[in-house]
Amino acid sequence: MSEVNGPPGSPGPQSVRTGPQPVGPGQQRVGPAPQRVGGWTRFVTARPRLALLAALVITALAVFAGSGVADRMGSGGWQAPDAESSYATEALEREFPASQPNLLLLVDSGTASVDDPAVAAEAARLTERLAAEQGISGVTSYWQTESPALRAEDGREALIAARIGGDETEAGETLERIAPAFAGEKGPVKVSIGGPVAVQHEMQTIIQEDLLRAELIALPVTLVLLVMVFGSAIAAMLPLLVGIVAILGTNAVLRGLTEFTDVSVFAMNLTTALGLGLAIDYALFIVRRFREELDAGADPRTAVGTTLRTAGRTVLFSALTVAVSLSAMLVFPQYFLRSFAYAGIAVVLLAAAAALILLPAALMLLGPRVNALDLRRLLRRGKRKAAAEAAAEETGKGWARFAELVMRRAPVFAIVTTVGLVLLGLPFLGVKFGTADDRQLPAGAESRVVQEHIRDGFPGSPGGGLEMLVEGEGTPAAYAALKDRIEKVPGVLRVEGPVTADATAYFSVLPEGQAVGEGTQQLVRDLRAMPTDSFDTSVTGTAAVLVDSKDAIADRLPWAIGIIVVVTLLLVFLLTGSVLIPIQAVLLNALSLTAMFGAVVWVFQDGNLSGILAFTSTGDIETTLPVLMFCVAFGLSMDYGVFLLSRIKEEYDRTGDHERSVTFGLSRTGGLITAAAVILAVVMVAIGTSRVTNTKMLGLGIALAVLMDAMVIRSLLVPAVMKLTGHATWWAPKPLRAFHQRFGLSEGESAPAASGTKGEPGGPGEPTADGEIPETARGGEKVTTGA
Repeated sequence: MSEVNGPPGSPGPQSVRTGPQPVGPGQQRVGPAPQRVGGWTRFVTARPRLALLAALVITALAVFAGSGVADRMGSGGWQAPDAESSYATEALEREFPASQPNLLLLVDSGTASVDDPAVAAEAARLTERLAAEQGISGVTSYWQTESPALRAEDGREALIAARIGGDETEAGETLERIAPAFAGEKGPVKVSIGGPVAVQHEMQTIIQEDLLRAELIALPVTLVLLVMVFGSAIAAMLPLLVGIVAILGTNAVLRGLTEFTDVSVFAMNLTTALGLGLAIDYALFIVRRFREELDAGADPRTAVGTTLRTAGRTVLFSALTVAVSLSAMLVFPQYFLRSFAYAGIAVVLLAAAAALILLPAALMLLGPRVNALDLRRLLRRGKRKAAAEAAAEETGKGWARFAELVMRRAPVFAIVTTVGLVLLGLPFLGVKFGTADDRQLPAGAESRVVQEHIRDGFPGSPGGGLEMLVEGEGTPAAYAALKDRIEKVPGVLRVEGPVTADATAYFSVLPEGQAVGEGTQQLVRDLRAMPTDSFDTSVTGTAAVLVDSKDAIADRLPWAIGIIVVVTLLLVFLLTGSVLIPIQAVLLNALSLTAMFGAVVWVFQDGNLSGILAFTSTGDIETTLPVLMFCVAFGLSMDYGVFLLSRIKEEYDRTGDHERSVTFGLSRTGGLITAAAVILAVVMVAIGTSRVTNTKMLGLGIALAVLMDAMVIRSLLVPAVMKLTGHATWWAPKPLRAFHQRFGLSEGESAPAASGTKGEPGGPGEPTADGEIPETARGGEKVTTGA
């Protein structure tokens, strides 16, 4: 941004905008265009108290509207609602509740046999009481059916199975109501509660507790880091306030969405992480620019206006790129992924709104007091400004020297860094996709203990079987023929049934292999492909859900990637006016994720570091997690990329010197991006302390991706690649140049200078030591750069 001081008596500094023009070596851009100040700038500078009051009222309403949001969220969402398995599950639940038990009571008889008369009598009483509970259907037990699948192999444990009706919220409420009456010591037996409803409910409870703990860890640590970055305690508090407003507002949005659609409780973690992380990113950028303007002698109103026209644009642009990456998850049918899109888009836009409206209003009122409570003042003995300027100058020089080093050895840095990142990502080639189960919970969780007892001690993999729904009029002979055909399918251990009702029936198919192993997944496909004469059949079960989930993701993934890539290319082109830079941005961003994906497989699938990180490896990765992590990490990488590219573009527009522009951009943003990445990584690591494995994987994986992007991609690969591409970096065909001149965006509005020789301070087209471009560059007008 450039401010032109007009003749005496003029209203004041006038803004000049210059669109990018093609230049030759040693030439500067010409052709300023008037700049319109945004409406939000006028609002926050004219009525800052009103803006803050409105924010206070809206935040208070958000606290009220978002209260209890976690209790209305679900802990599932991995199943595609339009899949065959979903249809069969709903039909079986409606017609045969006992076929889909989601509540299991594990009855432990101690040293006695489950067939002991006293044990059997108590189990019968429990079964009768459970069947009488409201919301419970399809109650059955070992003592009623004598089914071997419901009795442990050692004869000391057996199961009572039932179906809790309603959606996830209603089922959780029913479980909370009945659990105290059934769990614990009951005469000669001990009863523990398990089953899918218990697993989901316990997971939801643990996530809420872990999220609170993560916030208690992240907030004070983040505040300390912000004080170290800003020095001033007042300035350090501002990003946290922006983040809190964004989080509370997003909770209110999610609470409203739960009235219309399913929302996953896991989305709460993303709300906290992005709310704090992006608010800190945006506030760092804006507060730093505001303090620079104050140090340059601007009054608070002018400093806020300049900040919003420069850093404010970059923040808005960055928010759009992150929101686009997250919105790609809306194309998937699973509400687990869609929930992260809801939460992510809301928190990104609210963080940007708070940073662009509330933060400038606060800065207007604070003015120079933004530097109050400077904890470094004690060390400076009143020489705050001089010391700050010296420190900032030295930091900028350090990043400039580093950029020059990288560009001098650009081929070496580009090749070594790229090869290193590719090697880190190689473990992902061996990824195996699975489904979330009780092993996501910590080892001592009651529902997990129950499931482990069932998995290890009961025959026939209870809970891991398949159900084949059969629709159509059938005779006993036709059902017998179908059962015979199912038994001959490779991989089938045993077939039970049919259980019939009117024109519907179902068979229970127990697989030979693991519940969700490759062999069982192939069995699902074989059963679906099997001829069934006049019957319509559908297959469901854990493995069938996994097969359908993988197919749904594979079907929609190209659309999601296409949305991210196309919109990112367009947005980065609007920022830079270059054809090559958007392509570089997409490729380098994707490369920054290799370490994250490699680490996810090496650690969480293969089980390395499982003891240190306190989780149980299941030998696979939940199918939706890589998609989620890709969208979130890609968006955050673009966040930092926009910060860097905007400053490089600003300097290139001003000087036309490609290498100098890269050095300038890294010197101005290197420290800022690194600080923001470290703080965001702290927030994500706090999320990664969760006792639920998927949340741990999400937090630690994205923390690694953020650090790799800031410290490797932005510091090494970007300057190396831009050095190798040279001035061709900024090429665009004439029609696209015209399009960018009309619609393009940029952070800086540096005024151009006339053509001339660059290289000397104060010479044609070069700023003097005090940051001014000589009057000859603008025909007698003095231009002050906003850099």
